[in-house]
Amino acid sequence: MIELQDIVKTYTLGTQALTVVNGISLTISEGEFVAIMGPSGSGKSTLMNIIGLLDTPTTGVYRLEDVEVSNLSESEQADVRSRRIGFVFQAFNLLPRMHALRQVMQPLLYQGVHRSDATHRAEQALHAVGLADRMHHLPNELSGGQKQRVAIARALVTNPAILLADEPTGALDSHTSEEIMALLEKLNRDGVTIVMVTHEPHIADHAKRAIHILDGLISQQ
Repeated sequence: MIELQDIVKTYTLGTQALTVVNGISLTISEGEFVAIMGPSGSGKSTLMNIIGLLDTPTTGVYRLEDVEVSNLSESEQADVRSRRIGFVFQAFNLLPRMHALRQVMQPLLYQGVHRSDATHRAEQALHAVGLADRMHHLPNELSGGQKQRVAIARALVTNPAILLADEPTGALDSHTSEEIMALLEKLNRDGVTIVMVTHEPHIADHAKRAIHILDGLISQQ
């Protein structure tokens, strides 16, 4: 499903070049649950951004579902990103004045899905993450774990090929973190491909495979 070949990402800072990802090759199959680990500055977040089409490699090839996406135009990448990639972030990224159902509907409405269909699919997604009784609550009426469940439902509502989770438990207490990881494990058993960035070994233990990044290279997998 995901194939990276010799991915390099270099940023120019004034007159200096900083290489953050330095020739990574990696394959992730459909249905996997992979954790990407590494210390701060290792390049793991940059690698995640490249997989999520939020950033483009300086050199190298990225294929998603057998399509080379690294050389698509910005608008083409945006279309792939909205339809085939779901994102879950540490900070939830919920809109404060929008209730849970509308938060989850939003990606579908952006795609032009009819409102009635979007409502039905969003209701199904919230039910799947255990929030059937919180659909009309605002973010300030939800706990941290419930906010993250809304974010996961929003990421899944478009039926993406992959779910990218960037430190999904970083803002949660230990008990709530375990609840969210149990949910991600269930989604993976149901067939969702998950790639997760974390620096916490006990969170990475929930994945089926861990890839360790150090100084822009894979040090262990």
